[in-house]
Amino acid sequence: MRRGHQMPFGAALAADGVRFGFWAPSASRVTLLTHDREEEMVADDGWFRLHARALGAGALYSFRVDGEATVPDPASRFQPRDIGGPSMVVDPFAYRWRDGSWRGRLWEEAVVYEAHVGTATPEGSFTALTGKLEYLRDLGVTALELMPIADFPGSRSWGYDGVLHYAPDHAYGTPDELKALVDEAHSLGLMVLLDVVYNHFGPSGNYLPTYAQTFFTERHQTLWGAGINYDGETSATVREYFINNALYWLEEYHFDGLRFDAVHAIADDSEKHIIAELAERIRASFPQRHVHLVLENNANEARWLGAAESGTPGLYTAQWNDDIHHAWHRILTGESDGYYRDYDNPVARLGRGLAEGFIYQGEHSQHDGVARGEPSGHLPPSAFVAFLQNHDQIGNRALGERLGLLTDQNKLALARAALLLGPQIPLLFMGEEWQASTPFVYFVDFPDDPDLANAVREGRRKEFGGFAAFGDETGIAAIPDPTTEETFARSRLNWDEALRDPHSSVLAETKALLHLRRDEVVPLTKTGLLDARWRSPGADALEICWRFGGGSLRLLMNFGPDIYVFPVESGERAIWSSPGVALDGDATLPPWTGTMLVGK
Repeated sequence: MRRGHQMPFGAALAADGVRFGFWAPSASRVTLLTHDREEEMVADDGWFRLHARALGAGALYSFRVDGEATVPDPASRFQPRDIGGPSMVVDPFAYRWRDGSWRGRLWEEAVVYEAHVGTATPEGSFTALTGKLEYLRDLGVTALELMPIADFPGSRSWGYDGVLHYAPDHAYGTPDELKALVDEAHSLGLMVLLDVVYNHFGPSGNYLPTYAQTFFTERHQTLWGAGINYDGETSATVREYFINNALYWLEEYHFDGLRFDAVHAIADDSEKHIIAELAERIRASFPQRHVHLVLENNANEARWLGAAESGTPGLYTAQWNDDIHHAWHRILTGESDGYYRDYDNPVARLGRGLAEGFIYQGEHSQHDGVARGEPSGHLPPSAFVAFLQNHDQIGNRALGERLGLLTDQNKLALARAALLLGPQIPLLFMGEEWQASTPFVYFVDFPDDPDLANAVREGRRKEFGGFAAFGDETGIAAIPDPTTEETFARSRLNWDEALRDPHSSVLAETKALLHLRRDEVVPLTKTGLLDARWRSPGADALEICWRFGGGSLRLLMNFGPDIYVFPVESGERAIWSSPGVALDGDATLPPWTGTMLVGK
């Protein structure tokens, strides 16, 4: 089987050459540059087109704008020489897929493993990550989620500063190597999701303002400067650029879903918001597949989530639930700086989050200074992706420490079991399954812009200057320089440590919990949620009960220093308990323990 996405942008192979479409409404003249010639393109209402009959797959090309700037194709499928080099003509139909019968998996079955391609393996490549897929399957993971791979400056980045949205970054491998990763995952029963960034472009290598000034608008300001023009003059083409990008990854690369980064930062005053149109177009394009669309949305807008009345997927499948993370983090570490101050009384906050989804459902946030969120109790648990760690919550710390360095191991074991056996969709950040000791530090690479590199370095130091630990020269010096190769290398997983204690014991525990989830929890969640409730019978005690069509789950936890006793209902059985928990008519929980009960 062969796959390709037809789009109005970029280079398209034809039987007799290559057809180019380049949108440059601010340019008066554009020429196509190849290795041995320069050809004038034909202007057509902001578009410049050319049918180059002498070219084929593998050809390198650029565009020269008004006789001056030489730029890559904004819809380039591959940039073998980084963002400033020429684009490559790629034949999307050259790869022969083996997964013709693959239609995806139900979202209720999802256990998500977030990975950064460049640091997940020593080689930092698509091919090397492919070699880890059997390990993930055996662990109990069902969905690999890749952090953004759109081409970014240099050879190392988290991916959120990408500027060429259609080109898998050359540092990780070729388009066909990425397709082979997805293909092999499907052969093992694994879904593959991709993180995409449609709220901004990176600060280096974005050539669009040179020839398409109306791609951006000063009417909307974001953390990264002028907003993307989703709602003004010529916005139809801008919207198509991103809609086609989403369709491209889902069709040409056969990804099973997308995670949309920070949609709260997308400003759009159109009658139909771009994230609504994105979902509608995607749903209409793949009616026979399980395609999962996941939001990151600090606004906690429940309106985007939930299935349609017909039982078919709604606009978006789920949302990353930072609320649950923040409550857990405050319970486990006691940290109350920044947004953690919104999570006082964290045990009760956690109860609401586990039972109802969002913790902030319209309440005023001290940190944000505004009311945030919408009621979410009507949504199923699968509408929320829960996590104890992710790239943001680790990497946005000054030293990139993982949670295992910040809390007691017994406390973390309780949180791990609650995460992996709860009915929300659990997410593990790469290496979390064995409690990796390696940090995940913020890193970038701006080889052609030393001034920007210095600004990022100084900005990182300034960001943490207000913290007591980094208030003097010694503290500042401890903050890793995000622009160096060394910082990047420190973030690379050390797979060898997973083979020895204490890491091997954590890995075995994680695997056992995920197999319990598969056998005991997922069959219940598939029967549909009837209701969920929570109570905190003591300041440090928490009970959450979810009733499904096929039975119930009841999670009991004791976060306090004293023993707490919960009644056990008739017909309930424990599928997991912390060491030391006694179940004899009642559930007797020592400090920092819990149990998960299944009822009929």
